Amino acid sequence: MCGIAGELRLDGRPADAEAVRAMLPCLESRGPDGEGLVARDAVALGHRRLKIIDLSEAGRQPMTDDELGLTLVFNGCVYNYQQLRDELRGYGYRFFSTSDTEVIIKAYHRWGADCIRRFLGMFAFAIVEHETGTVMLARDRLGIKPMYLAETPGRLRFASTLPALLAAGDVDTSLDRVALQHYMTFHSVVPAPRTILAGVRKLPPATVRVIKADGTSTERIYWEADFTRGRDLGRDEWAYEIGQRLRVAVERRMVADVPVGVLLSGGLDSSLIVALLAEQGQRGLTTFSIGFEAAAGEQGDEFAYSDLIAKEFGTEHHQIRIERDRFLPAVGRTVAAMSEPMVSHDCVAFNLLSEDVSQHVKVVQSGQGADEILAGYSWYPPLATVPRDGAVTAYAAEFFDRSHAELARQLSPEYLLATDVSTEFVAAQFARPGATTSVDAALRLDSQVMLVDDPVKRVDNMTMAWGLEARVPFLDHELVELAATCPPELKLASGGKGVLKDAARGVVPDEVIDRTKGYFPVPAIRHLEGPMLEMVRDALHAPAARTRGLFRPEYVDALLADPNTPRTTLGANQLWQLALLEMWLQDKGVG
Repeated sequence: MCGIAGELRLDGRPADAEAVRAMLPCLESRGPDGEGLVARDAVALGHRRLKIIDLSEAGRQPMTDDELGLTLVFNGCVYNYQQLRDELRGYGYRFFSTSDTEVIIKAYHRWGADCIRRFLGMFAFAIVEHETGTVMLARDRLGIKPMYLAETPGRLRFASTLPALLAAGDVDTSLDRVALQHYMTFHSVVPAPRTILAGVRKLPPATVRVIKADGTSTERIYWEADFTRGRDLGRDEWAYEIGQRLRVAVERRMVADVPVGVLLSGGLDSSLIVALLAEQGQRGLTTFSIGFEAAAGEQGDEFAYSDLIAKEFGTEHHQIRIERDRFLPAVGRTVAAMSEPMVSHDCVAFNLLSEDVSQHVKVVQSGQGADEILAGYSWYPPLATVPRDGAVTAYAAEFFDRSHAELARQLSPEYLLATDVSTEFVAAQFARPGATTSVDAALRLDSQVMLVDDPVKRVDNMTMAWGLEARVPFLDHELVELAATCPPELKLASGGKGVLKDAARGVVPDEVIDRTKGYFPVPAIRHLEGPMLEMVRDALHAPAARTRGLFRPEYVDALLADPNTPRTTLGANQLWQLALLEMWLQDKGVG
């Protein structure tokens, strides 16, 4: 797990190594263990290293194989690198390190761009062929690892974070109005390739982009889960298959040359990860949970459940309690760590959790993704009885934060688009072949778009802000493929994630399986008051906010007068949504 950066010139000029060097300080938290930079002709590559596999200097990056004429910068982990290394040795390749980085180089030389299909893991990387000048950019199937792009005539820059690209300069920082409308409507999700800034894009998940020395490029999607029924299994058989695939996924994610812990919320997903690791013989597993002070009568922790799991499986458990005096300073720090504006209050929780966890381990497993692949959210059951041709309207009614008509009364006219781009986007996604039921269509969209640009991005940004690598077994692509073919009614059973609950019986205590679904509770943001409310007020009244004028003044004034009543469709605080966007723009000095 690391931070990568680079520049590719397509106009015959040498790459600007100093621009790449300027990006590296922004990536230091992602890779606190080392730094490297290589500039050669039209390409410059930079890297910040977090030592997880092959802790020696042989594993440092950028990694060049002079014999093969290839240089690579890589962020992530290829979990099956040892098996691939053995296979490549059979073809005569010699290795100078024990890293997964070198395996990617040899695999690319052997199989070309199709090597990507052989990798089990999470990754974003750039590899350069020095003889031809060809550069390949790639991102993992579920978009777990990020890659941001800034293109101008004759030049392409890339980095693991958006702020790193800003540090290199010469980026169009005007607001992308389509992205802004998605932020306000599509539950703060901005689908790839857009970002909130017009001059920054992101490589979509499961995408390979090959750029030739003459500037021509091709881009292709190399993987997609198939949401059609292909197997006729009973309920118990589906539970068994899901459980077995998850066992493989958590075992894969223990590959490391350093200890691996687990973020234990006390919910089913993280509890099942702990249980399966214990079942596989892991002893002395380190687990972590976080809790906050209650606010407005809302509980701020789920320690009762995480303590139960820790005791059941004998983990070395750490309860992290966040008092008010520690919470407020973390808000600004959390905003600064965001590559894009992310409205979820979970971000602050993950930032604080990661700060403490990073003092104990460098790698953790986490339960993100189960709700998106196994129908754990509240908006899926209402779609179960909706005909396929009514799915777009029903999905928007459940998931969108506001209608286009409401947005027109809230967003300033100069930023408002004439068309409802979020509904158009969902309609285009739902119109694609496959996913024959409304629930299937929603799960396909959420696993390919919402999951990537909300929970997955949130976890990556907040853990990497503290040099902590988070691994997500529920997003093992083979498990995602299996889950996609599982009948929706089995996923929706038992109040959601029914097939996973069936798989967990006898493995996880029933108290955890049968509990009401919980969310990462951060009461201080759900209920804005005191210093937090003043922080929000200051952001929306700041000179930069007034000059920008994103929102109609009467809408802002109404929210500030009643900060906790107006909610989005899914119950999020509308005022926080506005304030978070302004705080991010002001922190980055853009827009």
